[in-house]
Amino acid sequence: MKFTDQLWTEALPIYEKIKLHPFNQELKNGTLPVEKFKFYILQDSLYLADFARALATAGTRAGTSNELLDFLQFAQNAILVERALHLSYFKEYDIPYEGKKAPGCFAYTSYLMAVSAFESYEVAVAALLPCFWIYKKIGDYIYESQVSPNPYQNWIDAYAGEDFAHSVEKALTICNTLAETASEKTRKQMTEAYLTASRLEYVFWDSAYRLEKWEV
Repeated sequence: MKFTDQLWTEALPIYEKIKLHPFNQELKNGTLPVEKFKFYILQDSLYLADFARALATAGTRAGTSNELLDFLQFAQNAILVERALHLSYFKEYDIPYEGKKAPGCFAYTSYLMAVSAFESYEVAVAALLPCFWIYKKIGDYIYESQVSPNPYQNWIDAYAGEDFAHSVEKALTICNTLAETASEKTRKQMTEAYLTASRLEYVFWDSAYRLEKWEV
């Protein structure tokens, strides 16, 4: 069994909660209130900017030039997606450009940037993986079972597309390659990082559904 198969098995209960969360169920059915989608898009834009930084930081610690190039490409793609959000959804839904991270977004991006900077390269790769893998799985699930026509079709198509699938496969391959030569201690740390980031994926979607704000 590949290391990433073990990760998926351990985090499966988290994924199931994400899949069944009202945000994703209502997105799939095309019934998600537009204000929640707008909140999500703004937070996703803020998230992607820091996700790109975390990817680039992790890449500078890669053991091979190929992996460095892969992570720099991942970072570039995240920036391009963030720009595309501004050019499309921000305009279409009249989303203000000024916005602050909600607590869920702040927690997730802070975790990823800290791990990418201060943990081992192997642990950083595992922590960054859920944003690729879970998003792809959710995108595929919604694409396959969506109500059509769906007002959120463009978002659904983006995360169920072949370009994104190619990036996911690269990230999985890198993680498995690193795990093959990692110590048992490092593999456990990689697992914990993957589980933590997966939980924060849930927190991010839940934050958007609740239109989460800072209490003080």
